[in-house]
Amino acid sequence: MDRPIPRLVIAGTHSGVGKTTIAAGLMAAFHLRGLSVQGFKVGPDYIDPTFLTLATGRPARNLDSWMAGRHMPGLFQRAAEWADLAIIEGVMGLYDGRGPLDDTASTADVARRLKAPVILVVDGGGAARSVAATVLGFQTLDPRVALRGVIVNRVSSDRHGQLIQSAVESVTGLPVWGWLLASEPVRRPRRHLGLIPAGETQDAPTWVAGLAAVLSRALDLDRLWQLAQSAPAVFTAAGAGFPGDPEPARMRLAVARDAAFNFYYPENLELLVHMGAEIAEFSPLAGEPLPVGSDALYLGGGFPEEFLPDLGDARYLAAIRYPLQQGLPVLAECGGYLYLARSITTDRHTMPGVGMVPAAAVLTDRLAGLGYREITAAAPSWLLPAGERIRGHEFHYADMRFPGDGPTAPAWQWTRSGRAIRDGHLTPTLAAGFPHLYLLSAPWVAKRLIAAGQRYRRLLR
Repeated sequence: MDRPIPRLVIAGTHSGVGKTTIAAGLMAAFHLRGLSVQGFKVGPDYIDPTFLTLATGRPARNLDSWMAGRHMPGLFQRAAEWADLAIIEGVMGLYDGRGPLDDTASTADVARRLKAPVILVVDGGGAARSVAATVLGFQTLDPRVALRGVIVNRVSSDRHGQLIQSAVESVTGLPVWGWLLASEPVRRPRRHLGLIPAGETQDAPTWVAGLAAVLSRALDLDRLWQLAQSAPAVFTAAGAGFPGDPEPARMRLAVARDAAFNFYYPENLELLVHMGAEIAEFSPLAGEPLPVGSDALYLGGGFPEEFLPDLGDARYLAAIRYPLQQGLPVLAECGGYLYLARSITTDRHTMPGVGMVPAAAVLTDRLAGLGYREITAAAPSWLLPAGERIRGHEFHYADMRFPGDGPTAPAWQWTRSGRAIRDGHLTPTLAAGFPHLYLLSAPWVAKRLIAAGQRYRRLLR
């Protein structure tokens, strides 16, 4: 049996109710008390973890019960093993997951698997006893979820908070751990994919510190710590999905990492290292060349569209393009896929891209793709053979416009509403598309990327 890790899940009734505010504030408040706090975010979100990382000083992790499957509890244990406390921020509403008929991949699903106490964040604006009815519905929908209390957000006054507390506690028997006033300056600016990441705003550290002060006053941290300690041990599968023993580094993998490209699942990079890659980070935004000795390139997602004037230098694009033309293996996802296009257009700019994908990338004001994807190869490739599957997720407000009716050499395909969707671009050394792949769902994809890098190394040397 593994060590019982004190833990709490901060869930919500719906998106936008204040989960990130309260989760980040709690993490920062406990961190200021001298505890080592490990932050987690349920689901495939890349943005909220930037605030959780800022609050704890430790890289936040995703917990996804669909993409990681049976390995999810082991990944939790692996990341939180040396922490004093784990706080898990939920996604959307408590029971919202892959579809409307069950709660697979929801916060409730993760909480059940981790046997974690759940605190429900509710919006108190314009209501009193009706909040109790809302909480009662969440409490009774699935008694297997260990709902252990409520935090009320956006109340108009302390008197309003007290009214809601009386109603909730008398109707449900659950404690109200406290409330936040609507007048507290805790909101953050947003854009098309959610909050603006912490790294792009200079005031984010001040905001997190302010949250810690607000929540230390508003909530009983001592009682919440006792609740977290009540969580039992979790039985986990050995290895957490990492196959075999760690292998020595035998190729160098360039990874783009800056404000424009930063959407990576930590487990993806750790798996690549586990299977023999040396990670060498570089910043396209700063005009840094590919690291010396790079054998392959991993170009992840992010917000390249927000930095087009700084990413479009012709000489830099040519410097990136040249090794790709010489056969440098590349895995590109979402924003990285856009950057490889012939051009990128927003409502403010059009600039040339790297030019390895024969299409025009266009940012739109409509949601173009959202959801989990069970991905197969559109054609057998160096990265994903026929018949093999890998799981992933896409979320973007962009189209890739190829000449003709669609991708000329698609990399990936999946089924949506009974219809086959083909996406991306494939060459003998490049695989690019909108989905972010979760490599632990098919570890041999990571192995093949490493093998491709080794072949490139032998070719040049």
